[in-house]
Amino acid sequence: MPELPEVETIVRDLNKEVQGWTFFDVWTDFKKIIKKPKRFLQFKKELKNKKIKKVRRRAKNILFDLSEWKTLLIHQKMTGHLLVGQWQFKNGKWLPPAGPLSEKFNTFIHLLFTFKNTRMLALSDLRKFSKVELWDTKELDGSEYVKKLGPEPLDKNFTFVKFKEIFQNKKDKIKQALMDQKVIAGIGNIYSDEILWEAKINPLRQTTVLTDKELKRVYLAIKRVLRKAIKLKGTSISDFRTISGEKGYYEKERKVYRRENEKCKRCGSKIRRIKMGGRSAHFCPTCQK
Repeated sequence: MPELPEVETIVRDLNKEVQGWTFFDVWTDFKKIIKKPKRFLQFKKELKNKKIKKVRRRAKNILFDLSEWKTLLIHQKMTGHLLVGQWQFKNGKWLPPAGPLSEKFNTFIHLLFTFKNTRMLALSDLRKFSKVELWDTKELDGSEYVKKLGPEPLDKNFTFVKFKEIFQNKKDKIKQALMDQKVIAGIGNIYSDEILWEAKINPLRQTTVLTDKELKRVYLAIKRVLRKAIKLKGTSISDFRTISGEKGYYEKERKVYRRENEKCKRCGSKIRRIKMGGRSAHFCPTCQK
């Protein structure tokens, strides 16, 4: 699933491309992807002629702030990613131009927006789990969904003091706490592994027993790992691609995630993988005792 660095990469790139574009039409072969409003024709009607003012991120959500105080929310879930380009519709499929957009992972087009400038924005999603909603902006910003999201880890107001407060009454394993979107927004399986390796903290450690010194290491590792991943445009181990259809580069920087039985880049021990609540955790048994 795209996490904070991947979503932030898409948002930054979209802001360079689509600001000022006006929606003209919408196509889909899977109407269930539209969650709000429930009727696709109503969604299509309400979106037409709306202009994109800016694109922003909240947790793993991509938010298009539009004219007339509307916001288009897209959550890419497990295998979705947005692409900008030109496609031709032939024999029931959208055919991409030559280049990165024609790569296999970019060809599962199930939602496509056309704009008055003839440009296109497509959602490629192999498993069709993505969520698309059209909201009144004030309603969305005040919704329970948004209110329940944890703080943004790269926000300047996310201080170590606030980070400590989060874990004071949080009884959970540290990896699970990092992935809880109500605790901290945007971190998932990939970056929780990478953060804990960086901080030399075992993923099975209970948050209640971590010392201030250990919590500080986790806090600083969150900032370093996420910023580096954004700089390298995210991780493309499987489906994720940038809006131009290209891979991110953080994959080459991974220290533990999906490196089971490989040598730890810090001490040489073999990386282990364990199961935690239906998810995998990768760690070094020597560095992260």
